[in-house]
Amino acid sequence: MKKSPWLKTLIGSALLSLSLSHTTMASDDTIKVGVLHSLSGSMAISESALKDTVLMLIDEQNKKGGLLGKKLEPVVVDPASNWPLFAEKARELLAKDKVAVTFGCWTSVSRKSVLPVYEELNGILFYPVQWEGQESSKNIFYTGATPNQQAIPAVNYLLEQGVKRFALLGTDYVYPRTTNKLLEAYLLSKGIDKKDIMVNYTPFGFSDWQSIVADVKKFASEGKKTAVISTINGDANVPFYKELANQSVTPEQLPVIAFSVGEQELLGVDTKPLVGHLAAWNYFESVDTPENKKFIAEWKAYKKDNKAVTNDPMEATYIGFNMWVKAVEKAGTTDPDAVEKALVGIEVPNLSGGTAKMLPSHNISKPVLIGEIQDDGQFAIVEQTDLVNGEAWSPYLPESKNLIADWTAPINCGAYDKVKKTCTKIK
Repeated sequence: MKKSPWLKTLIGSALLSLSLSHTTMASDDTIKVGVLHSLSGSMAISESALKDTVLMLIDEQNKKGGLLGKKLEPVVVDPASNWPLFAEKARELLAKDKVAVTFGCWTSVSRKSVLPVYEELNGILFYPVQWEGQESSKNIFYTGATPNQQAIPAVNYLLEQGVKRFALLGTDYVYPRTTNKLLEAYLLSKGIDKKDIMVNYTPFGFSDWQSIVADVKKFASEGKKTAVISTINGDANVPFYKELANQSVTPEQLPVIAFSVGEQELLGVDTKPLVGHLAAWNYFESVDTPENKKFIAEWKAYKKDNKAVTNDPMEATYIGFNMWVKAVEKAGTTDPDAVEKALVGIEVPNLSGGTAKMLPSHNISKPVLIGEIQDDGQFAIVEQTDLVNGEAWSPYLPESKNLIADWTAPINCGAYDKVKKTCTKIK
């Protein structure tokens, strides 16, 4: 029997409806997890490992049965070290892919690019890298170090070693500029003269370090013990360290303490001339704990590479992922408002010892470690603190000295003035 055009249309519509229904059901069978890290451009040297970390953690969680009876499905995008593109990709993850959570960003400028998107669309972002503070968002959970968990303890360590002059070298964007502004204020409060503080900024991907290193050597030759505090980010670190070696800069003469150089970045550098230079983080691969040994073994197995290294932002990603899983289980849903509330107070083990706790400020507790570069690209830990609670706002800057972040009732504010007892905004 010949079907009428009307009947064909009706059957076609029914089949299309069934297909769409099946697609919706299929997508409802998974929980989508956004991965927003640069896989190309100047930051790929650092961020690509974090993408793989999230994929490994998703794989492990799925082997445990998933979450809320569903498998986790990664959605990976490449913002390509392009800061406006981060916002575009974030919007795509939230509006199109409907991810329940995002793990992503490295630089503060990329985080600031996506922040209004996550606030507008009410998404959750876990940010796993050391940062400058002076910000707090209901939608962002900061598992990297705040200045009081990295920069300030690093300066204290140098002061204890008798350092009297400081060269602050950074990449030209918000994290180094804000951190160095804070450090200048802190150093002045410790009695360091302004003329004993040198500041220099260079673009992303900068490679011609010859004259800058020469200027720092000259600055260090004026009779006071001098150190470099480096907030140089991304692949610019490779030529920077090579130039230190070229100009025979030793840690005995001029120690460098870095905030953005870990095991991953040292893979591209001959570390033998750098032995003794320093880094300040909250985790090193050389940490001797059962949790860390297990994590390292899982990472090498996942990468199928016995030479694969771990680093601090990987640990911060590990902490954030496990906190999110526990919060979803506690809330019984992936609804962002419910998960955001459930996250505060969640505790998971730090790989470097102790327990990380999500604080009302959306920062976490973690120890501070100072490490010396070794000739195998690892770090020997020379100092480790007890757990330190992350602070979003610096007490050393006049505009923020009275501010706290607290996203729990009754305050529920990212910038609460303790003196005026009001919620305020800082520009």
